Amino acid sequence: MKHNARITQTAKYLPDRVVTNDDLAEFMETSDEWIYSRTGIKQRYVVTTENTSDLCGNVALELLKKSNYSATDLDFIIVATMTPDYSTPSTACLVQAKIGATNALCFDVSAACSGFVYALATAEKFIKSGTYQKGLVIGGEAMSKMLDWSDRRTAVLFGDGAAGVLLEASDEPQYIGEYLQADGERGMSLTGGEMANDSQFFTEEHQVQRFLTMDGRKIFDFSLRNVSKNITDTVARHDLDLADIDFFLPHQANIKIIDAIAKRTKIPRDKFLSNIQYYGNTSAASVALLLHDSIENGTIALGSRKKVVLTGFGGGLTWGSILLSL
Repeated sequence: MKHNARITQTAKYLPDRVVTNDDLAEFMETSDEWIYSRTGIKQRYVVTTENTSDLCGNVALELLKKSNYSATDLDFIIVATMTPDYSTPSTACLVQAKIGATNALCFDVSAACSGFVYALATAEKFIKSGTYQKGLVIGGEAMSKMLDWSDRRTAVLFGDGAAGVLLEASDEPQYIGEYLQADGERGMSLTGGEMANDSQFFTEEHQVQRFLTMDGRKIFDFSLRNVSKNITDTVARHDLDLADIDFFLPHQANIKIIDAIAKRTKIPRDKFLSNIQYYGNTSAASVALLLHDSIENGTIALGSRKKVVLTGFGGGLTWGSILLSL
C-alpha cells in the first residue's frame, strides 16, 4: 500500500477587486511610498460579495478540474483559516457541500498565518496511516472582514485569497518532515475576532475586540528569533545543511521580516521566494499562494526533486516549517 504523501496539483483563487496602495491613500493617511518602503506591498485583493468558503470552494473546484478527479474521490478536506464563515459549520464542511465531496471527512485548522503549514503536516499523517488516499489542503482568508479600515497599522498589510494542494498517496517520497511549534504565553501580541459572551450568567464587563490588533515590534522580534531558528533546526533535524535547500517559501508577512530572517540565518536572499507585492499578507493562504505561484511561473517544478522549506508563523503564537523534496 502507498503511504507517502505527495502534492500532485496546486491551485489558487482570488477575488476580482484589486485595492492598490493609492486606493488606500484616498481614505486614510498613507501613500504608496509609505506602504511599499515598509512592507513590500503594492496591492492586495479584497472580497466584495464572497466569503472564505467561496474562495476555498473555487480552489477545490480548480484542483479537481486539473486532476480529473470527481469530488466523491476525495477522502478529506482540510481548510486552514482564521476568518471562517461561521464558528460552525466549519469552512471545510461548507466547501464539501459546494463541491459535492460526500465521502470526505472535513475540518478546519486555526493556526493563523501558520495554518497551511499546520494543515499540510496534519494531512500528511492521514495519508501515512494508509487509511486515506487523497484529499485537499486549502488555506483561505477573507482578512478584510477582520480589519479596522481606519487603522493604517494593520489595514495596509492584509489581503484576501485562497490557494491549496491536492495531496495523494504515492510510492515516491516527497515529504521529508516538519517541525511545528507554539507559544500561547505570547499569544495576545496578535489577536482578532473576539467572540462576545451574551449569556445572562456571564457577569464580567468587557469590551469585545472584533478587529485584528497586532504588536508589530513583538511580532517582528518573534519572527527574527524564533522563526529563523525553526528554519535552521528543521533542516538540521533531517541531516541536511542549509546549502542543500534550493528554495525557502516563508509566510508573506512583511518583506522586511523576510530580509531579516535571510540575514540572520545567513541564507542567500535569492533563495527566499516572495510574492507579497501582489497579495499583501493573506495569513493562512500565504504559503499556499507562494507555492502555487512558484510552480506556475516555473521557479519550482513538481517532480524536480528540488528541496524546499515551507515556513509559516503568526498568531497563537504559532510557527513551523515543512521540508519537501518536490
